[in-house]
Amino acid sequence: MLTLGKWGPGHLVTGSLGPGPTATQVLQAGVADDLRKLPFMTSAVMEVFGVSGCRVTRCGYTGEDGVEDSRASCLPPYWCPIQISVPAAAAVRLAAALLENPEVKLAGLAARDSLRLEAGLCLYGSDIDEHTTPVEGSLSWTLGKRRRAAMDFPGASVIIAQLKGKVQRRRVGLTCEGAPVRAHSPILNMEGTVIGTVTSGCPSPCLKKNVAMGYVPSEYSRPGTPLLVEVRRKQQMAVVSKMPFVTTNYYTLK
Repeated sequence: MLTLGKWGPGHLVTGSLGPGPTATQVLQAGVADDLRKLPFMTSAVMEVFGVSGCRVTRCGYTGEDGVEDSRASCLPPYWCPIQISVPAAAAVRLAAALLENPEVKLAGLAARDSLRLEAGLCLYGSDIDEHTTPVEGSLSWTLGKRRRAAMDFPGASVIIAQLKGKVQRRRVGLTCEGAPVRAHSPILNMEGTVIGTVTSGCPSPCLKKNVAMGYVPSEYSRPGTPLLVEVRRKQQMAVVSKMPFVTTNYYTLK
């Protein structure tokens, strides 16, 4: 899928292409470098469909394989596996070149958001913010052994204590019945008491069911725990589920 949008200073326009099994194949047709030699979370500078000086990074915010292009380091890698940041004058030409491939279709924010939610990835400002610790956000895997031992990062005294003990709340995944659950919907226990809040939610195109994320007290965070969510003043069944909801498919060199 292809989306276009203006980003940051310098009159640069970003085009996002991906995700999916053919995303890198589409890009490969427009670059001389062999993308098979570019594993997940690595990058290289190359010309893309005649536009020179692009930094291509194989990463993305969807859980699928893909790469990310950036013409300016000030532009954040965000949302999609293939992100192409180009001067405004070259944006239309590049978009037209990509759309010549029948595998490429125009898409919007909702399509991209469903992919990152299926992968269980957080949206800053919704699922995590400056008041959320990695332990509460189920992101303890981001803290390596050296950093834990050295305690040389902001908030270390609080976070290390949480790693060794318990936290009051945790981010969990939810699969839900009924109407789609959206952010700010209340989460209730089976007795009907509000215990948390949904931070992200949408229908899952891959699973054909509704998925969501939110925060609940730790005692309700075990996968398989039945809960309730409130949608339009009606209560619906929900179950705490493991994340990612859909298995990720990142490209690594074997």
